[in-house]
Amino acid sequence: MADAPPVHGLTVLFDAECPLCRHVRGWLERQWQLVPLEFVPAGSPQAAQRFPELDQERTLREITVISDGGEVYEAAAAWVVCLWALKSHRAMAHRLSTPAGAGLARAAVLAASKWRRATGAALRLTAQGTASRTPAPGAWAWNGTAWEPPPCGERCSASHH
Repeated sequence: MADAPPVHGLTVLFDAECPLCRHVRGWLERQWQLVPLEFVPAGSPQAAQRFPELDQERTLREITVISDGGEVYEAAAAWVVCLWALKSHRAMAHRLSTPAGAGLARAAVLAASKWRRATGAALRLTAQGTASRTPAPGAWAWNGTAWEPPPCGERCSASHH
């Protein structure tokens, strides 16, 4: 079997409307990259022009990474390849690419996806002006600039006295 060509660059399609995606993008940009990462908003005209063969709606639901050789990675594989591109996280990417590590990578992506769905719905409601100012019990709340954890309430107030 012939060796795959070397990867010289990766394009990361990310949801520019998602606070978590923007945060992770910023974190990735601040890391020492062994393979350059370029970020393009998923579903944007630029993404559609550069990658017309991709389902643009799907790229808004699943992180998608495209190598300069044309390989497409989605979901957990996309996160692993992003970590592989970073000097300080390449060893972790190799561990996450093993059968044992793949389950952990999938679980992390599923957790992020669940959080995105929950916060995305809240953001859409807030943008429409129909969201309640009181978050549901146990929900994180958007204060306009950051996500705030839920208050601990009565269940932990006794331990603070």
